[in-house]
Amino acid sequence: MTTHFLDDSITQPFWDNSVEPRLVIEQGDTVVFECLDASGQYSAESTVVDYMNADRSKVHALNGSVFINGAEPGDALQVEILDMQHKGWGWTAFRPGFGLLADDFSEPHFHIWELTGDECRFGVNDIVLPFEPMPGCVGVAPREAGRLDTIPPRENGGNVDIRDLTTGSTFWLPVLVEGALFSTGDCHANQGQGEICGTGIECPMTVAMRFSLVKNSPIKELQYIRPSPMTKTDHSGHFGTTAHGPDLYVNAQNATRQMIDWLVAEQGLTREQAYLLCGAIVDLKISEIVDVPNWIVSAQVPLSIFRN
Repeated sequence: MTTHFLDDSITQPFWDNSVEPRLVIEQGDTVVFECLDASGQYSAESTVVDYMNADRSKVHALNGSVFINGAEPGDALQVEILDMQHKGWGWTAFRPGFGLLADDFSEPHFHIWELTGDECRFGVNDIVLPFEPMPGCVGVAPREAGRLDTIPPRENGGNVDIRDLTTGSTFWLPVLVEGALFSTGDCHANQGQGEICGTGIECPMTVAMRFSLVKNSPIKELQYIRPSPMTKTDHSGHFGTTAHGPDLYVNAQNATRQMIDWLVAEQGLTREQAYLLCGAIVDLKISEIVDVPNWIVSAQVPLSIFRN
């Protein structure tokens, strides 16, 4: 079993099963990926001007692809996340027309976080989040020919943004083409379930993953196991808001709006800061979906992040 290294000198902001792989490995091998931030264009000194002027065609700046010898359609690719290390900074942002509340804010906002050890420092009101890393994009090459963008999740995985894919997690993807052709990137230092404002704490990261195969697997989409505890913040309680109605998307919007109201009134944030924080740490949950005609969506924030 061998450990391989892939630098960030070449990025792949697309899915395409015809692209020559950067690396060929055997089952049981480990790959250490150097991943740029999701944009592939920012630094710790970037501003909202850089955010608005970024080349969107370069998002998500994935690293790969990796060809796994022996992987065939009908198999499952098993990936163990062994380690994830940040590089001292990250960003969260939103712009009009993007995110859960796409029409609620008329101006873009861009915020730099300081990442120190196991802490993500917001820089406002002494709010500190734990470093709970996850790769937003994990995927194999699609079965169909042609070049596909990375923005929506697909059968091959892709931009899944599942916070539970963290250090110590194992996940499985269906192999759709020979060799699987795995790529990853779009790493987050933390992210609320739902990635409400459109971004988590986006950051460059070093990611170590180990690869193996499950032959003749029945899985059709991404599956995973996440280790306990579910989060490092689960020790001081949570504050939650709810919204009801027949549309889960609208309910999610309204629960988030009420969460923003609470963060402004009780934690002294501006509405823009509150929305950014929602993307980084607030979890959306389907609390009830059986009592027609109305269902319940909850938004929860861990109280442990507030130190003042």
